Amino acid sequence: MRKTTLCIFCSIIQGDAPGVLVYTDNEFVALMDKYPVNYGHTLLVPKLHYNDLLSMPIDLIGRMYCMAANLAKAIVLSVKADGFNLGQNNGRAANQIVPHVHVHIIPRYNYDSPNGNWPSRKVASLVELARIAESISKSIAEPLSSGYLQ
Repeated sequence: MRKTTLCIFCSIIQGDAPGVLVYTDNEFVALMDKYPVNYGHTLLVPKLHYNDLLSMPIDLIGRMYCMAANLAKAIVLSVKADGFNLGQNNGRAANQIVPHVHVHIIPRYNYDSPNGNWPSRKVASLVELARIAESISKSIAEPLSSGYLQ
C-alpha cells in the first residue's frame, strides 16, 4: 500500500479535488465517472490507496465486490438500464489509467452498442453527474442500511 498525493482518487477522497460522490463509508467511496460510457457510470474506490487488486487484502476485495453488487442494483434501478458491466483493470497493459484500485459499474442498454462495439465515452457536466448521483444515492440508502446485497 502506497499513498500518494498525486493520485486523483486520493485527492478526491481527501477533499482536495472535486468529485461527485454517490456513497461513502469507512472503507469505500463511490463516485461518478467524469467521462462516462453511459450516464450512471460509477467508480467504486477503496479509501486506502492500493495500486492494483493484487496489492489489496483479500477480505477487502470481497467487501469491495459485495459493495459493487449493491451499487449495481441501485444504478440499474436509477437509470433504468437493461444491464450493466462490472470492470476492473490492473496495470497499463490492461488499460488502468489511474493507479488506484477502482471498479467500474457501467449501466448498459439494449440500444447502446448495435454494432457490438463499446459506446464512446462522453464528457459529463457536474450538474448532470450530481443529478444522477442523487438518484443513485436514494436507491442505495435503504439496502445498505441493513447490510450488503439485500
